[in-house]
Order: sequence, then C-alpha cells, then structure tokens
Amino acid sequence: MTASNRRSNLLRTSLLAPLVAVSLAGCGINSIPTAEENVNAKWGDLQSEYQRRNDLIPNLVATVQGYAQQEKSVLVEVTEARASAGRVQLSAADLDDPEKVRAFNEAQSRVSAAIIPLQRLQEAYPELKSNANFLTLQTQIEGTENSILVGRRDYNEAVQGYNTRIRTFPDAIGAKIFYGAKPKVPFEAAAGSQNAPKVDFNTAS
Repeated sequence: MTASNRRSNLLRTSLLAPLVAVSLAGCGINSIPTAEENVNAKWGDLQSEYQRRNDLIPNLVATVQGYAQQEKSVLVEVTEARASAGRVQLSAADLDDPEKVRAFNEAQSRVSAAIIPLQRLQEAYPELKSNANFLTLQTQIEGTENSILVGRRDYNEAVQGYNTRIRTFPDAIGAKIFYGAKPKVPFEAAAGSQNAPKVDFNTAS
C-alpha cells in the first residue's frame, strides 16, 4: 500500500469515526444505561423508605403493647406482616420480573394495611395520646408512609421514561441489539385500594 493510499484510508477513517459515534449514540448506547441507572436509583430511594418503616414498627408495637397488652391480635398481625414482608426480597436486577415485583408490592401493602388498626386503639386507650414515645413514633410512621408514596411515584415515573425509551426509535435499536433490554415493572395500587393507606393516630376519641 502506497503512502498516498494510507493517507487516504486514515482520512476516511477519521471522517467516519465521528459519524459512527453519533450513530451509536443515537441508538441508545449511552441513553439506555443512563435511564436504567435512574430507575435503579429511584428504586434504591424507595427501598430505603420501606426499610425505615420496617425498623420503626417494632418500637411502635412495643410502645402500644405497654398500654394495650390484651390487643394481641392487632399487634401480632402487624408483627407478622412485617416479618412476611422481610422475607420477600426484590433487587434492582428483579425490576423487570412482574411476578417478583407483584409479590414485593403485595407484601408491603399488607404492612401498610396492618398498621391502620393501631390508630383505633387510642380510642380505647386514650392515654396513648399522652405518651411521648408513641407520639414521636406515629409522626415518624406517618412521614415514612408519605415518603413511600413519593418514592413509588418517582420510581414509576423513572420506569415509564425507561420503558418508553427502549420501545421507541432510535433507542429501541440499541436496547435490543446491545442490551437485550426488558421493560421495568411499575408498582401498582394494591388490589381493592383506591388510595394509599393514611396512618392517622390523632383520630378523635
């Protein structure tokens, strides 16, 4: 190969390289993993809120138990729902598995539902209202439930953005060829519920 040919080939290569890079970028080479990392980050935030609630429940149960030991069925249900939810694990790698997401969602929804009856106990045991530890815990639980609502919304929005990206041109090309990307699964409302549970320990007695 002559020097002239080599220079010609180098010139063509230098001209084609940017075109190839732009073409690949337009096929989701960078945008797909970026969108997936956003989904994973939002899931991590939500997971932290579920863990925070999980950590608060034993203290709440212990505080209520000190005033209402005979209400064992309510306290046992909360404790069992918490334990059951702890056995259902969901990692970022499972977010494209509808069955695993559904099982996790249902387990966490049972925890939310089990907490609600605790608010009724203060009607029979109004002295709970004056217990500083109980008041602090109920405020923290309420805040965590609200954070879970926000976290679920943010996660679902990230999932919608990711799923739209991997299904639309031109990113769909890279999603299929380079990543074998699968749609992520959003969280849905628990069966039979119109609104997320509201934990309100300040119901008038």
